[in-house]
Order: sequence, then structure tokens, then C-alpha cells
Amino acid sequence: MARRARWTPAGKGWSPQGKVGVVTGAAGGIGIGLVNALRTGGATVIATDVAPGPCTDVPLDVRDPDAFDTVVQKAIAEHGRIDFLFNNAGIAFLTRVEDATAEHWQRIIDINLWGVINGVRAVYPTMISQGHGLIVNTASVAGLIPSPMLTAYSTTKHAVVGLSTSLRVEAAEHGVAVHVVCPGPIETPLLDTRGPTDLPDITGSFDPRKFLTSIAGGKAYPADALAADVLAGIAKGRPIIVAPRSARVLRGIYRAAPATFIRIAGKGTDPKRFTAK
Repeated sequence: MARRARWTPAGKGWSPQGKVGVVTGAAGGIGIGLVNALRTGGATVIATDVAPGPCTDVPLDVRDPDAFDTVVQKAIAEHGRIDFLFNNAGIAFLTRVEDATAEHWQRIIDINLWGVINGVRAVYPTMISQGHGLIVNTASVAGLIPSPMLTAYSTTKHAVVGLSTSLRVEAAEHGVAVHVVCPGPIETPLLDTRGPTDLPDITGSFDPRKFLTSIAGGKAYPADALAADVLAGIAKGRPIIVAPRSARVLRGIYRAAPATFIRIAGKGTDPKRFTAK
């Protein structure tokens, strides 16, 4: 009876050198950091975003599955393969659940979750056929811990973590690596967002930056530093890449003492502490 090959995590030792792939949400913040790090490492990157940016090559609304397919198929036609996809596009808004409209919920689910699903569907069959590939989905530490005032955002990011870790198990047998990135507060325009500009502002008196960075001692982590952490985590074969250290600390506290963590988190939603001056 033949012995079954020992399962090993795909992606360990991965390098961007000579690789071809797509990055979404590349117009700012984490997206720019990832594109620059990948290109510096020798990769050919098709940088996409719904808005123009300093390193954006192709416009793409990740909510549109046909548009996503078109970008990926064009990359394959031009380069003969698709080696990686970084599903990085996302939005956020800060509010209490009772103030979030149906339109706000729909928008954040469409971009943060369906955008990732559309990306996976666009590249995964080709990666299976190739026998190799890398899918990296940007979630958040809010996808690993309770995140009051960010409930809608946290909902989508928990879903992205579940999608990524489950797909990783299936994809490994095809030589496809799947990783999920769970950063803490990163220095990006998202720290100052008040939600989609074409929807009502439901943030109220809260200062998003002050609230979001409060969990990290008032400091945000540089996007280029996170990008370096992401590439290092992929090369080490880490399924869930949590950075910076403050995010790992939060995750560790929640895993060790969930009831205590939830009790403390509940004290951090007083608008008087996070009101814009």
C-alpha cells in the first residue's frame, strides 16, 4: 500500500522574485506598501483600485466579479500565468450598531467580503491548473477579537479570516498557499475615514483616528513596515499574520482571558473619550 505524501504548508519560503500578480486596494496605505515591497522584491504587479493612486495601473471595483475576472484574465494573457493575488481592498466606518443603515451594512459586506470572494474565484481555478499560486487576504485584528463600534467591519473581517483559513486547507493539496493578514492600526487614510462619502455620515462625535489608535497607545504602525512583515510571514509559512506586536498582544489577551477582555472593551466606547476636538 502506497504511503500518502506528508502534508506541508504551501508558501513556505515564498519570494516575490520573478512572480506576476495582482494587488487590490493599491491607491493608498497598505496597498501602496504591498505594491512597493513586491516590486522591490522583483515581482511584476498589476496594481488595482477603484480610485487612482500613485502606483495604480488598472481601475477595479472589487464588487464587480466580471471586472475582476477581466483584470485577472488580461494578466494571464499577457504573462502566461498568475502567481499571486493580494486581496487588500476594504472600507471601514465607526458607529454603534443601532445607527448603521442597511446601505452601510450592504456596502461594507460587498467590498470587504464579496471583494475577497470575487478575487478568490477569479484566480483560484487557474492556480489549481498551474499547480501553484499564492492568495493573501487582508483582514484585521478586528477579525480575531471583539471590536465594539466596529461591529460591521469586524463582521466582515472575521468572515475573511474564516474564508482564508478554511481555503488554506483545501488549497494546499493543489500547491496553492493562502494567508490572511490581521493588522492592528496602520497609518492609512482608513484611520480618518467617516465611511463612504455617498452615504450619510453615521460616525457621530467620535474621532476615528483617536478611537482606533487607542488600542495601540495612540500610535499607528507604518504601512511599509507592515508590508515587510507580511512578506516575511508568508515566507515563514504563517497562516495568520498578525502585526505589529501590539496587535499580537491584544489577540493573546483575548485568547487567554476572553471574559476580561470583553469587559474592558465595553468600557472603551464612551464618546467623551474619543470626541474630535
